[in-house]
Amino acid sequence: MITNTFKEILQQPAVWQEQYAAMVAQKTAIQQFLHKYITHDTDIVLTGAGTSAFIGDAIAPVLRPMWKNVRAVATTDLITHAATYLDADKPLLLISFARSGNSPESVGAVNLANGLCKQIAHIYITCNKAGHLAQTAGADNVLCLLLPDATNDKSLAMTSSFSTMLLSCLLLSRIDTIEQEQGAVEKIAQNAQYVIDQQDMLQQIASRGFERAIFLGSGPMKGIAEECHLKLQELTDGAVVCKFDSFLGFRHGPKAVVNSKSMVVYLTNDDESVQRYERDLIQQVDGNNDLVAQVIVSAGKPIDEQKCMIRGAHWVVAMPNGSAQTGIYGLLPYVLVGQLLGFYASVSHGLCPDTPSVSGNISRVVEGVTIYE
Repeated sequence: MITNTFKEILQQPAVWQEQYAAMVAQKTAIQQFLHKYITHDTDIVLTGAGTSAFIGDAIAPVLRPMWKNVRAVATTDLITHAATYLDADKPLLLISFARSGNSPESVGAVNLANGLCKQIAHIYITCNKAGHLAQTAGADNVLCLLLPDATNDKSLAMTSSFSTMLLSCLLLSRIDTIEQEQGAVEKIAQNAQYVIDQQDMLQQIASRGFERAIFLGSGPMKGIAEECHLKLQELTDGAVVCKFDSFLGFRHGPKAVVNSKSMVVYLTNDDESVQRYERDLIQQVDGNNDLVAQVIVSAGKPIDEQKCMIRGAHWVVAMPNGSAQTGIYGLLPYVLVGQLLGFYASVSHGLCPDTPSVSGNISRVVEGVTIYE
């Protein structure tokens, strides 16, 4: 089935390289803005709603060595508790991720922050040149990074918009040396293409009839697990109930969700000091449960399946380039596993992936939210 969703998943390796080139071309303007508005005491808040919020969840830990005071706060939290999350007396750089730039929370969070904070600057990372954020980005304290038109996904589910906004923010943090990042961007594009090339296997897994899906990731990969769980759940209109967690956190109660109708997807690390914890959890889950499917996703240094002693049905997606080649960008290709599983599970459930919400509970741009003053 050729749909917008399928095209938007497949275009990601090319779109990432297109956006990298665009940011190289904008280097001077971006440098000047960041050097003006980021000081040692600037609070940097990554914000968005839903999938756009998960970008911040994934990359805040990655950015912390470069931007000490960075954290992720969803617009859906800022709207109701702005004063709890924002210090009115400290300089603030609010980085807003928005596919459409029109959601009530995206616009409302910007307005609330402007009214609360005495010193504020904004970076809008958005995919829609006609959106409210892009159209109101003329002030000196606003930098708008407008992504390629192709990232303004036509489908309900955010795919290339998510990954390209995430990449753009990581590149912002390396803007002074962005020319040196080309090799890493090419390597993540190769890894993403590798995942795409495994789509027949992922289609087979998605058709196995699981009713629950759990995505696990350590550190920044937990944010990618968060996005994967939403993709599969929304693309199946909730027919598959999905969860996410860290490998270690999963033991502390959430593991109760696992049953014989479950699929577990392990987004593993190539750092041996992290892998040993991940192997232990995989072995425990496998030993205690008869699962519909287990999927181990790795990059560079695959997790040792023999040490895991997996006895149940399982598949491996082993991308060629590890963290030594992909650097801070290495988490991006993992999300394609969740996207493709979501796409094929949607088809398996007889849904149209572009408009999977038969219930009408979700829409491409959130509706029905009133922002109160």
